[in-house]
Amino acid sequence: MHAELCLTSIEQLTGIAVNDNMLAQPPIIGPIVVHSRKRMLFLDLVLSVFRLNGLLIAEGDNMTDRLGLTSARWKVIGVIALSNAGLTVPGIARVLGQSRQAVQRLTDVMVTDGLLQYQFNPKHKRSVLVTLSDSGKAAYQVLRDVQDPWAIRNTEDIPAEELDIALRLVRRLIQKFDH
Repeated sequence: MHAELCLTSIEQLTGIAVNDNMLAQPPIIGPIVVHSRKRMLFLDLVLSVFRLNGLLIAEGDNMTDRLGLTSARWKVIGVIALSNAGLTVPGIARVLGQSRQAVQRLTDVMVTDGLLQYQFNPKHKRSVLVTLSDSGKAAYQVLRDVQDPWAIRNTEDIPAEELDIALRLVRRLIQKFDH
């Protein structure tokens, strides 16, 4: 039964036709059987998260395009707004799971565009704090006006308990891989 679900998920996510023989005989490496239900569930989860990430980026681009922003800027503005006191570029990169260099390039452009500002960081001489400018705060409020109804609409049929379980699992996996 689960192999059928995995086959369906792999086909849906990749567009590659998968046949039963691809999963029927588990490969054996030494005494360890590589094919297991847990392994297949995890790999199915990974593919589903990849697919969800792409869909969320597309949704973010669709929502923010009307506001003259991108989903990348939406993420940076949101992370900084939720931090209350600003974050360093490496801190933003860590939260978003992106490279420091990519975040630095984006924040530099956003500072030039007037959405962000760099401020002295009393905790670190060379790593400035990135905060929202007044324009950035206004953009965040407009984003919230679009984002909040979107979040409610897309979770109406999902119980809060399921969202909580999913969030805990994703955070646990992030912790496991974030070294």
